[in-house]
Amino acid sequence: MIDPGTADARRRLEEALGVRRWVDEVAAGGPYPTVEALAAAVDVAGARLTDEELDEAVSRPPATGAAGPGGLPAGEGLDRTDEGVDAAIARGDEVYRQRFGRAFLLRTGGLSRQEVLDELQRRLKNDPADEAAEVKQQLRALAVQRVTATFGGER
Repeated sequence: MIDPGTADARRRLEEALGVRRWVDEVAAGGPYPTVEALAAAVDVAGARLTDEELDEAVSRPPATGAAGPGGLPAGEGLDRTDEGVDAAIARGDEVYRQRFGRAFLLRTGGLSRQEVLDELQRRLKNDPADEAAEVKQQLRALAVQRVTATFGGER
């Protein structure tokens, strides 16, 4: 059983997404019999992120596994550093910040640096509402990934 209502579990949920309503909803639904059941609850609660909650989530420093302010994290499934691609990502992030008012966020696991750049360039063409929806989807996927990793050893 996984009890997300404990102080330690709530802290780990906050680290996974950092949206108060989301943490409260996931915690209130427990205990969960498996990490898979917890991940499903995380996914459902994440599907209802509002624009205000998006702002709440992205106001925190970027977590491992997400491209964020200052570019890309080291490792996290990305291929080796490529100065030209990394510079293009940094420039694209600045354009993205000016256009959307926040750093570019993307679940990077399994992507090459070139794929991150391609996704950044694609998303720069979004209108603000479509991009907010994409960021919410990215946050939702990151939350599921983080919760699965952090609670994965508990049964």
